[in-house]
Amino acid sequence: MKADLFRLLPSVEQLLQEPVGVSLVESFGRPLCLEAVRSALDAARQAIRAGRDMPFTNSELYSEAQAQLATRTAATMRPVINATGVIIHTNLGRAPLSEAALMALSTVGQGYSTLEYELGPGKRGSRSVHARDLLAQITGAEAATVVNNNAAAVLLTLTALASGCEVVISRGQLVEIGGGFRIPEVMGQSGARLVEVGTTNRTHLWDYQQAITPNTRAIMVAHHSNFAMVGFTAEPDLAELAALARDHGLLLLHDLGSGSLLDTAAFGLRHEPTVQESLAAGVDLACFSGDKLLGGPQAGLIVGRADAVEKVARHPLARAVRPDKLCLAALSATLLHYLKDEAVREIPIWRMIAKPAADLKRVAHRWARHLTRNGLAATVTDGHSAVGGGSLPGTVLPTWLVVITHPHPAGLSAGMRAAPVPVIGRIDNDCLVLDPRTVMPGEERALLCAVLQAADRS
Repeated sequence: MKADLFRLLPSVEQLLQEPVGVSLVESFGRPLCLEAVRSALDAARQAIRAGRDMPFTNSELYSEAQAQLATRTAATMRPVINATGVIIHTNLGRAPLSEAALMALSTVGQGYSTLEYELGPGKRGSRSVHARDLLAQITGAEAATVVNNNAAAVLLTLTALASGCEVVISRGQLVEIGGGFRIPEVMGQSGARLVEVGTTNRTHLWDYQQAITPNTRAIMVAHHSNFAMVGFTAEPDLAELAALARDHGLLLLHDLGSGSLLDTAAFGLRHEPTVQESLAAGVDLACFSGDKLLGGPQAGLIVGRADAVEKVARHPLARAVRPDKLCLAALSATLLHYLKDEAVREIPIWRMIAKPAADLKRVAHRWARHLTRNGLAATVTDGHSAVGGGSLPGTVLPTWLVVITHPHPAGLSAGMRAAPVPVIGRIDNDCLVLDPRTVMPGEERALLCAVLQAADRS
């Protein structure tokens, strides 16, 4: 009987030449379809050996092949709805881009561009001009350059300006941030020799002064991006360190991390040092991220003194960490929002930060009513959103949350993640919690559908 079932299986070519097979080849290409059909036939043979006593139909074989093709060609990076309340969510892609930045990506990406070409003289140009003038205008810097992320900005700056020399830094700033990025290790890779001063919680100006030697090239300050130090603490301010650096002919370098261009205190948050304040205090070079509080694409931005920026930009390592045309297009469009004083209106993360609690309350109640009408136990309560992304640690924004009581909240959450457009919430006190602050315009319907469908399955 088994022999008969094996003989009844069609050949690979038979399956590929039938209309369904032809359609699959047109959609996925012959090599992938050939592999999928062979795999489907192998699975059928295994099922027969395991005891199946019915012939396989071509429809069953095609279904198996189609499932494999769908799995093999599915995108690994998919859009999701962020209902966690964490605005700059590193795992979910950090800052969503503005419409203007997305349009710039599309415009530049679909054809050729003046990435390294000057239209006037008709000759080769430099990609460093893109975003350079905008950054200088917005921050007040003499010059600026862009690399592919802030870790690269720090590494390149130290390599170009302090390799083989000493760089003084407080022990309280030897931080590790997400992904295992450690300031001491990056400094070591640059060829600069790290000189630690002070203690974990208290570092004084005289600590820096006593550490300066003829081989010292720079003082470095690393902003506490993702942790807060409280209690018995002390650090000299930037202006004091800038004066000390000038007196000894040293550079003062500032790793700002998130790099806000707006005063976060105006939005009810703790004040985050801005890039403009850093430069005004006398910092020679400041490095910061493009995809955190700036609200743009992943990038590392270096601004400051013209001679120092030029030396950094001309270093051979700069080519290895340079940004591509898509990054520069989106970054320029994002920076224009700041120049035109429209960042809060146009940049998604700033819209989220500025969103009034009363608006969030109305949305939360609307969601809760809809979910309750459809059989879920949903209530509204006040709560907190987080800025996230290593920015403003311990600082939260007031919000309103939809709290769903369910027998299996983890199963409900898993079902939401399995939706056509996955929804990411959070579980608190054995309840599923949704924060409307981080849900983008136009995502509400998909979110509610995902929750209800997940509830039906769980």
